[in-house]
Amino acid sequence: MVIAASVCVVAILGAANQASAPTAAPEKETREAVAQFYKALNVLFTGDMKPMNDVWSHADDVTYMGPAGGFQIGWKNVGDELGRQAAMKLGGKIEPSDIHVIVIGGALAIVSNYEKGENVDAAGKKVPVSIRATTTFRSEGGKWKMIGHHTDLLPSLAK
Repeated sequence: MVIAASVCVVAILGAANQASAPTAAPEKETREAVAQFYKALNVLFTGDMKPMNDVWSHADDVTYMGPAGGFQIGWKNVGDELGRQAAMKLGGKIEPSDIHVIVIGGALAIVSNYEKGENVDAAGKKVPVSIRATTTFRSEGGKWKMIGHHTDLLPSLAK
């Protein structure tokens, strides 16, 4: 069983190494993609979904397990959930901290960090945010696109 799992991981990593040509500076580009995501997230809190559309891959294999709970698979489902969150107009601002980037073969990147800041509830009260997040990026057409995002739950948003 362990050998089969190891072979599977090696096969996945081998495929990742061949998925697309490595970029000149994949870690730097991944960090830029992370910055673009958090910029898009803060715009999403105003109700505007467009920047979030731009940072995500629109592929059928993307996944989202965000602070409201649930598990969305495929861009249609992920986009619908992000649209629901945009409609909430949560306000406030979230910033990443303690960012750790792992680039795999120049085609995939895994980012782990904290998300810290605040949102505003329906009554106008500031709600602190301090959660863990893991985000996966893939190089698509020479650009890093999000293909997965998983965070802790936020009690104020959990369904």
